[in-house]
Amino acid sequence: MYHEVLDLFKFETEQKIFRIGNVEVGGQPGELPTVLIGTIFYQGDKIVKDEKTGKIDREKAEEYIEKQSELSEKTGNPCMIDVVGLSPEAMRKYIDFVTSLTDAPILVDSSFMEVKIAGIKHAAEVGLLDRIVYNSIWYMTHKEELDAIKEIGLKSALILAFNPSNAWPKGRLNMLYGDESKDQESLLKIAERAGIENILIDGATFDVPSVGLVAEAGTLIKQEFGLPVGGAPCNAVLEWKRVKELGGKLAKRTCMASSVTVLQSAGADFILYGPIKNAEIIFPSAAMTDSMIAYAMRKHKVRTRTQEHPIYKIF
Repeated sequence: MYHEVLDLFKFETEQKIFRIGNVEVGGQPGELPTVLIGTIFYQGDKIVKDEKTGKIDREKAEEYIEKQSELSEKTGNPCMIDVVGLSPEAMRKYIDFVTSLTDAPILVDSSFMEVKIAGIKHAAEVGLLDRIVYNSIWYMTHKEELDAIKEIGLKSALILAFNPSNAWPKGRLNMLYGDESKDQESLLKIAERAGIENILIDGATFDVPSVGLVAEAGTLIKQEFGLPVGGAPCNAVLEWKRVKELGGKLAKRTCMASSVTVLQSAGADFILYGPIKNAEIIFPSAAMTDSMIAYAMRKHKVRTRTQEHPIYKIF
């Protein structure tokens, strides 16, 4: 029984690995380190001075981006940057600014369809499309967005496996299968029809307790489809009001790192860890967890694909 339980950690389904820009993501647990994604210029981010024009505190933004890059180099965990914009003008400026500082892939993120479309159009015009991930495609994505993605030729996207009628792990899985009885088309087919080839599945975190459901959903999705999976557990911790009663800022930071470890231990390939300013909290913990997993997976003859893996970098 003990042997059978451990063997479940190595997925029977062939695990896909995608290259987005200079980053590989996916595979069996232990093959590749977890890709860590920090968010910048989000609503409420203090370094944003004008959300409409994209005016920012350039010095502080540069500091955050360079710190993530530095930690990525030290630990071996690849990084991406989730760039949030509230206007087309701002998004274009943000993309130019971020790409002038780092070669990391970029997630184009916004609450507004026209902003994301403007972002990927601009990326195509300046020759950066291979580094861009659309954040995200879900059951509410408009046809206009999908048509734009296909016309522009974008190949990478995050799929949010949010199920409004079933929050349990199999409910998230069903969003990828689709449900004809509810006239719900498979999100995978929707993405593929838009020309997306590099599909990353976000398990849709609502609150702290749901992180466990996202972890289980990710395991099911990797077993069923072999696709890279992940989530955004830290944002749930940041919204958890009562955590301060348990130990203030230290408790919140510890819980953020712990939430990431939960998903990694279930096979997550990438983590959106919230504000990029928190990179120093997340990278060391994630690198340590990746090293533990990689070492354990040697029992199953799984080897790291790169000497840049944390197991070689941090010990």
